[in-house]
Order: sequence, then C-alpha cells, then structure tokens
Amino acid sequence: MDDAAAEPRRERPAGVPGAGTGPDERRTVNPAARIEDVIAEPVVAAVRDIGGYGGLVYLRSPDRRSLVLCVVAGVPRSLLMPWWRVPVGGALPMSEAYRRSESLWLPDQRAMMLRFPQFTAALPYPFGSAFHPVRVDGEPVGVLCVLRSAAREPVDERVARAALHDAGRDLEARLTGFARRMPGGEGADAVVYGIDYDDQPVSVRLPTPPARAVAVGMVEWDLDTDRWFGDDDALSLLGVAREEFGGTMAEVEERVCPDDLYELRATRREAADTGQVRSRHFRVLEEPQDDGRVRYRPVELWGHVVRAEGATRLLVGALVDAAGGIVAAEAAERLPDGVFSLDQDGRVVYANRRCQQLLGCELERMLGHYPWEVLTWLRDPAYEDRYRAAMLSQEPVSYLVQDPEDIWLGFVLYPGVHGLTGRVFRTSAPVGAERGRPLAPPGGESAAPPSDVVATARAGALYHVVQMASVLTEAVTVRDVCTAVAEQLLPAFGAQEIALYTIRDDRMYLLWESGYQEHFLDSFEGVPLNANLPGVHALTTRLPLFFESPEALVNAYPQLLLDPMSAWAFLPLIASGHPIGSCILGWNAPHRFTPEERTALTALGGLTAQAMERARLYDAESAVARGLQEGLLPRRLPVIDRILTTGRYLPGTQGMAIGGDWYDVIRTGRGVALVIGDVEGHSVGAAAVMGQLRSAVQAFAASGRPPQEVITHTNRLLTELETDLFATCCYIELDPSSGRALAVRAGHPPPLLRHPDGHTESLELEGGVLLGVQAEAEYPVTALTLAPGSVIALYTDGLVETPGAEIGTGIEVIRRCLARGPADSVDSLADRLIKTARRTEDRPDDVALLLTAYGWR
Repeated sequence: MDDAAAEPRRERPAGVPGAGTGPDERRTVNPAARIEDVIAEPVVAAVRDIGGYGGLVYLRSPDRRSLVLCVVAGVPRSLLMPWWRVPVGGALPMSEAYRRSESLWLPDQRAMMLRFPQFTAALPYPFGSAFHPVRVDGEPVGVLCVLRSAAREPVDERVARAALHDAGRDLEARLTGFARRMPGGEGADAVVYGIDYDDQPVSVRLPTPPARAVAVGMVEWDLDTDRWFGDDDALSLLGVAREEFGGTMAEVEERVCPDDLYELRATRREAADTGQVRSRHFRVLEEPQDDGRVRYRPVELWGHVVRAEGATRLLVGALVDAAGGIVAAEAAERLPDGVFSLDQDGRVVYANRRCQQLLGCELERMLGHYPWEVLTWLRDPAYEDRYRAAMLSQEPVSYLVQDPEDIWLGFVLYPGVHGLTGRVFRTSAPVGAERGRPLAPPGGESAAPPSDVVATARAGALYHVVQMASVLTEAVTVRDVCTAVAEQLLPAFGAQEIALYTIRDDRMYLLWESGYQEHFLDSFEGVPLNANLPGVHALTTRLPLFFESPEALVNAYPQLLLDPMSAWAFLPLIASGHPIGSCILGWNAPHRFTPEERTALTALGGLTAQAMERARLYDAESAVARGLQEGLLPRRLPVIDRILTTGRYLPGTQGMAIGGDWYDVIRTGRGVALVIGDVEGHSVGAAAVMGQLRSAVQAFAASGRPPQEVITHTNRLLTELETDLFATCCYIELDPSSGRALAVRAGHPPPLLRHPDGHTESLELEGGVLLGVQAEAEYPVTALTLAPGSVIALYTDGLVETPGAEIGTGIEVIRRCLARGPADSVDSLADRLIKTARRTEDRPDDVALLLTAYGWR
C-alpha cells in the first residue's frame, strides 16, 4: 500500500464525532447536522456549471483506507454500487485525485482508458469526467466528481477546470464550517476530524428542466341543488371570472364541450350512486384565440361525497388540468410499438398496453421492479449493462433480444438524468442470426446475448470480478497480490478485516492480515489441514463458507475463538485444481450475503488463487536470480592505505529485479583500480554477462595492463561472446601515494569529483562507444590528480535517470547532494546519495554506486 493508503491517523480529539463511532452515533450527537446537506448544493452547482449530468462526492473513511461515496446527484445509486467504496491506493481516478491532491480532466473514454485502463475495463462506457480533490485545513478529505456526456458539445477545459475549482472551494468552505459546528471541532487541528463518512450514499435530485406546472382547483358540488363552488384555480380552469360566475350547474355546462356534456352529467350520477368520482374526463372552453377559433382544454374531476348540514350531499373534490398526464398516457396507448418508462434507478414506472403484450407481462407485475428481475429471459447481465450504458453515456442505446417464443424484439433506450424511456417492437431475425450469438440491430450501438443464456450474477457483482482481474494482472510478487486483494476486497464489499493463508508442508501459514487485533491470529499459525476450523474446511472441501452472524458461526464451530467481527466469509483458494490457501473476510456488523455477492466472492477467490500461484513461482525464480547476482558482486572491498571505499547496490523494482550493474575495487601493480559497469537489460542473462565482464576486468587489471588496454580487451571479449547485450563502464586507476589517476570511459555517465573545499564537479572525461559495439574500438585516457580530502563518485544511470527528465538534470541533483553532504564518513555520504532512490517504490532500473575518498584520515 502506498503512503497515502497507509496514512497514519492521529488521535481524534475527545468529543469529535466519528472517533471510533459509526455514522449513526455521529448523527445522534446532533441530529440536525447532516454532512450530505452541506455537500448537496455545491455538487448540483458543479454539474450545472460544467454542463454535466451527474455529480459525486467521495469522503475518506474513518480508517483512511477507503473513499466512501457520500452524495450522488443525477446518477442512480444502483449503477454506482460497485464504486460506493473504493481503495485509497487503487488505480482509480478518484483515488489518484485524492492521493496526489490534483484535479483530473478526462473528457472522453479514450482519455480514461489511457490513464486508468483498469477502471475502464470495469466501467466500459463512453462518458467524460472531472475529479477535484477536496481539502479542509490543507488536508485531503475527499473528492468532487462531475460526469459529462462525451458525445455532446465539448466544453472548454479551462472553463471547466475553473468551474470545478470554484465548486471545490465552496464545498471546502462549507465542510470547514460543518466541522467547526460539530462538538469538539472548535480547535483548528480538530476541524479535519469531523470530515469522514462510513454510511450509504445519499441521492440528490438535480433540478427538473423548466416545465408547465399542473393546475389544480378545489370544487364543491351540491348534488341536491346543482350548485357549484370553486376556488380561483378551479374557476380559472373553467375559464370564468369569479365576479361573472353565479355558481349554477348551467353555467358550468356552458363551459364544457358539447360532446362531453354526457360525461359531466354521468359524473353526477356516479357520485350519487357510489359516493365518489374517479378520473372523469371532459373538455372545457378556453378564452377565444386571436384568430377567433375555439380551443378546449382537457380536465379531470376527482372527489368524494360528504353529508353537510340538513343531509345535503356535497361532492368535494379537485378539478385537475389533464394536458399531459393522462392525455400523454392515452397517446402512448395508441402507438403500435411498446413504450415503457424506468425511473432513475431503473425500475418500471410505466408500460403501455402494447409493451405489456410484447413482453408477455402485465404492468402490475413489473411496476416498481427492475425489468430483468421480473422477466427471467432478460436476466442476463448484458441486458442490465445496456441500461447502464445508456444512463452513464446519456446517449441512446439499441439492441436485439430473442424472447422465449423465439420472437425477435428490438429495444431502444432514450436516457435522461431523471429516468429512461424505452421503445420495444417486433422485428425479423437478422441475417445470420443463430441462437447463442448476440446481435445488434442496424445502426444499433451494442449487442445483447440471446435470452437462453442466463447468468447467476448481476452485472454489478461481475464488475468486481473484472476490476480484480485487471488489478491482479499487474501484481507480480506474492506481496503485490496480497496488497491488491486487500485493497480491492475490503472497500468493495465493506469488510473490515482480511487474512490470507497459504499451505506449506500440509499446514496453514499466514501471508497477510489487515484489521485484526494484535496477536489474535497467532494461535492459528501452522495449524494442520485436519484442524476443525472454517478456513481449513473451506480449503479441504473446496467450498466457500458464509456466516451472517456470530450465532451462525458458533453453531457450526462451538470451540472456535471469535474475533470482534459479526459476519465472515471463508473462501478457498484453488488454482489449476490444486489448493493454495484460504482467504478470510470479516464484517463488523451482521451481513447478508446475496446470491450475487456469494458468486462474486467465490470468483474473486479463484482469481486470487491463480495470481498467488503465479506470484509464488515468480518469487522463487527471483530468489534464485538475486542469489546469483549477490554472488557476483564483491562481498567486501579491499582495505588500501590512504583511501576509503564503499559501495551500494539497489535492485530495480520491475521485472525480475535483477540487472547487470556492478562495481569493484582491484589492486594493481601501480595502485588501485576503481571500476563501475552496467550491462543493459534486467534478466539472469544480463547478470551472467555482468559476471563475465567483472571477471575479465579483474584479470586484465591484475595482470598489470594499463587502463586503456583493460577496457579495449574487455570490449573485444564482449563482442566475441556473441551476445546481443551491450555494456557501459568507467575505469579509473589511482596511485594512492600521489593522487594521480588515469581514467577511461566507455559510454558511461561521467564521474563526480568533490574537492576538499566542498566544490563538486562532473568530470567530462573523453570517452568511447559502449562495450560490445565495435571490436576494434579505441578508448582515450584522461589524466587526473586528486588532492587529499577529495571524493570521487562512480555511479550507474539508475541513480540519475527518472522518467520524463533528462539525465543531465539527475546528474546535477546528485552533484549538489554530494557537495552538501557531510565529509565525516564515506558511508553516511553514500547513504545520502542513494536516499531518494532507496525510497522510490517504482524503480525501473537498478542502482550501483562506488564512493572513494582519497587522503582521508
């Protein structure tokens, strides 16, 4: 886990909400103070100003391991369920914006794919996005995200970034005020501790586009005397002024379309007979238009009968403007195609009769449900995925489905931020259609699998599997795999603890744990495979075990020592049919494992096992390679009068972590030879070539050959080895008695010389080509004289090269570091020079350093 993910948490001041408490306790402190109320308005403003369709705010979790979705606007929560909780150390845009405290602008899917291929693999939809870190008192506490349609008119990036920055500042100011109002937040240092979240996300509805409001008026109709009484809104719907209305039934009939008079009179009979009126429709006359033409407006009458004084029967009800509403539904019923509407969450809120016929399902069965839950032949995750694609891209999506009666149906989805309208129609089978092959209609965006392919897991659960598979492709070592699994599984499923065990000599040994109390797992170390433990049984039976409460676990294993968790999952790790180990997850509250979650966790256990087995083989090979390299490097440097030498070596962190860098100090007949070299590549072959070159240089130097001949003969040897590898080398022969030296350089970075007064320079020695390029290459010699108290540094390019920067910049950094370093110890000076490289986790090249102090006492 990186530094951000492992961020140490200071003690929370007493009384500050969230100190070891859950969200419910926080709200108990001050029920009126809800953090989502503070966040909602800036999110809506950011979506509006950037021209987006959705906005999100993530806040850090109390344990600082995760970012938790706090507020979501314009996007269904269900679509984002796999991303409700994401690891701080994950390769995700929100995580990177938080860790680096930098804004990200990703205008389309291509930009997202280039920066975050793992995220794109799990959410493969065309949309743009922007991410802005949220800080309080200079400390990162969350991330503001805005989603945009990539297909619509692009927005100027500078304008968008400015709008996002303004929204972020507003959000930060509001969060600061919120934290200060919380108990214990009065101190400056206490403010940031009021800002964390560990609850479900809160949905905020974006403003509805401007629309004509529905007019409603209240009426009373005396059924015995036919007197009408209405408020101003009711009279306005009838198109009469109060001062002109006498309140008689005859006046009302004058305002009603002649064709609808029977409907109005039938309304009176219905009310008298049943005591109520339900959605009676008639049209009323509007004010004459400028062209003199008559126009009518549809209205509805609803009400119920009450008994007034003297047993008078009054119909008390509402007169409703029906322009839209039921009229729109009636229009949809007349269409030859099926029409349906889903709310923002994807649940059915309307389906016309034709749609019900085509789908073979009545509206009452579908109402309030996801279509793929009610219609079993739509239960493949791919169909739900089309809904996700429409809502997240905000662009129409079309596809074909073959129903259980082998009838082909076309679906077209038209999304909006408040829901989705769909059209379904019968169509002929596409050319070449075969059951078992997904097809899209002409011009359609995507295809759906045929209806007889039914998956057991919903798309949301499958995305966890896709995300994990993508992450594990980059995990090389066993430690990498353990870190990736912990960072993915804990946030994705809301678990609080994880333990990964492996088999060795028919016993279980702990590889990785997180979240457990100190020493709790000690008693389980090295347990045999016949132990009566759930983790062992899951492995030996190759079946996952799920316990949704402590009672369930105790009933199954009465003698088991329980930790403070309340639900557990024990997953077997099986790779290529062989048991690898077990993964144990724990939740701090009772947890219901849905079928989708069980399926996803089981699949993730399989992915983990495969990655673990691959990593174990890699670690074994790496151990052999490292042993070879360590055997080729000098175990100790010779002690020579008037000079002090020390060497440092750091392997690269990529590939096999083995390279061809070496250094050496060799006694010669004229003094001492200081050597450093670098064979290109990172492999066992590179290390083997390095060993041959080092042996050759030792032999040539010890035989008394001058520096030029040592390098010339070494170059000829490398060309004769017929290897494809080249090498660089710097060779300096120093006379300790006089300080005079002869230097030869073959394509290697220049040495650095620190003078006794601290002034440091880069020695631009004359040089020749790389070793192994030209058999007859010549290498010039440069004469030097070192003053007592001087220090000369030989190094390989891994110390001074960084991605995206010139090597000269890196050399200058090391030169300044050598100049400023203390001159009391050659070892401390060497440690200072490689300090930055040692702390770099992503080191593409290995590093070698040979430091020689001349005339030090």
